[in-house]
Amino acid sequence: MEYRRLGASGLLVPALSFGAGTFGGRGELFSAWGDTDARQARRLVDISLEAGVTLFDTADVYSDGASEEVLGEAIRGRRDQVLISTKATLPTGPGPADAGSGRGRLISAVESSLRRLGIDHIDLFQLHAFDAGTPVEEVLSALDTLVRAGKIRYVGASNFAGWQLMKSLAAADRHGLPRYVAHQVYYSLVGRDYEWELMPLGLDQGVGAVVWSPLGWGRLTGKIRRGQPLPAGSRLHQTAEAGPPVDDEVLYNVVDVLDEIAAETGRTVPQIALNWLLRRPTVSTVIVGARDEKQLRQNLGAVGWSLDADQIARLDKASAVTPPYPYYPYYRLGDFARVNPPAV
Repeated sequence: MEYRRLGASGLLVPALSFGAGTFGGRGELFSAWGDTDARQARRLVDISLEAGVTLFDTADVYSDGASEEVLGEAIRGRRDQVLISTKATLPTGPGPADAGSGRGRLISAVESSLRRLGIDHIDLFQLHAFDAGTPVEEVLSALDTLVRAGKIRYVGASNFAGWQLMKSLAAADRHGLPRYVAHQVYYSLVGRDYEWELMPLGLDQGVGAVVWSPLGWGRLTGKIRRGQPLPAGSRLHQTAEAGPPVDDEVLYNVVDVLDEIAAETGRTVPQIALNWLLRRPTVSTVIVGARDEKQLRQNLGAVGWSLDADQIARLDKASAVTPPYPYYPYYRLGDFARVNPPAV
């Protein structure tokens, strides 16, 4: 396993990390993802650790907290071998104190997560969304209190817009408060919006990408192809509306190239899609999930090898879409690369 710095921090994280969204199985959305119990989860953690995957990601909203509970059971007795990442901000109940990133809410959320996980500190705590109703200075001050109390080690954000992230970083610098070193983002071969604003921001500010749904919400599993119905076992039947939108023609064009490269390399479609992401600028770690051992072992096969330059170029071309304003005029004229050379 390759280990990388998480943004401009001293924390080393594995190139692949494990997402515990399939743990717990409570609620309509998360039960469709999976219903892994503590015994099954412990086995998946065993396999992950054997492969060098040390970072495990969850959130307080996953299965109404059950994901954290199951993960806590699965890591019991080996806390010193793992890094734990969790998130808060999204609503966990109907009350006014059950959502947002205000001081009281964040302190309560962290204490509740620690209790469910059965640990005394969180290695990476991320805000699951931007709270426009709370001043960023209050949010950062609350995080600073939690860091100083030893309850969290590093802080990050998730699903922020560029201005929201930059405003928070500027406030952190101005007041000497903790900076976000991670941004948990959606990024895949069929969802490259991250590249236009958030990736350059991450490069400039030292914010590492923690990638969620790297297989395009289950569309890059190798089971979905042009002219064929969704497989009976696909979770897309139940969850497609909750996930990121994907243009069907882009998806099929990407899968066509993935199939070609799979034949050339002997690798699977998911392994190739994950390996492509691992070569992208700012990517610190890619979160993979799994309902069972077979799926996990296949995803772990994405590391230890590299696509060649021609294969990467073909995937780049197949997955390219016209960017939004203000980027598209220069992109169409071919001038974008001249003023925004590729990062190394």
